[in-house]
Amino acid sequence: MSEEPVRIRRLEPAAITGVMSREVANFRTFWKATTFSSLLEPTIYLLAFGVGLGSTIISSGVNGLSYVEFVGTGMVATAVIFSSALPAMFGTFVKHRFQRTYDAILAAPVDVEELVTAEALWIALRASVYGCFPLLVSFAFGLDPTWGMLLVPFFAFLTAIGFGSFGIAVAGTVGKIDQFNYVTTLVITPLFLVAGTFFPIDQLPQGLQVAANFNPLYQLVELVRGAAFGFEPIDAARFAGLCVFALVLWRIAVSRMTKRLID
Repeated sequence: MSEEPVRIRRLEPAAITGVMSREVANFRTFWKATTFSSLLEPTIYLLAFGVGLGSTIISSGVNGLSYVEFVGTGMVATAVIFSSALPAMFGTFVKHRFQRTYDAILAAPVDVEELVTAEALWIALRASVYGCFPLLVSFAFGLDPTWGMLLVPFFAFLTAIGFGSFGIAVAGTVGKIDQFNYVTTLVITPLFLVAGTFFPIDQLPQGLQVAANFNPLYQLVELVRGAAFGFEPIDAARFAGLCVFALVLWRIAVSRMTKRLID
């Protein structure tokens, strides 16, 4: 009897797992410093904005929430973008251009789509954990835990896939590492500032309010606050928007890295 041929899938789990296991092994060498900063940053923000600013300027609260609750839930988005987009940009560029890591990986039975998928999944997994740290720190400042908050890691993971893929796509596009400054200044910083983290979007001019609704970070902030204080019907549309964002950016990342590594 002839043996049945082995079916090769488009995304082989073994290939993706292999790439991710390498990232995990590498992460074990610097996880302490990364985790320390991820815990310290939300603490500083909450002390500066939630306690300091909130007790002097915004003591009456925002949209029915204390300012600590408002900032603490909103900072999940801040933690997610800074632990996904930036590491993806710099990490991908360094591994491709300087370390030649991707050349070695692609010499194994791994294609670019599997490589990008594994990188995006690992970045998203890590960012979803760090994205929860602001909530954990906020508990010490008066935020009450709720069962809905168990959905926050999933929302953060989905958003981080999109921003991790964005970072990979940028790394597959720029020619020099200092060009990341343009992306950080023109894209990441505006998204971070107009996400409803530190002030409500409805206080902005009408044009910026409309633009904010296309900001994935704003959608994440609203989903996190929904998980903490009660969802609204529109949150289903926000979740669908994040799914589309993650899918589209993943495909763009695969396309850009294919042109950079293969074409």
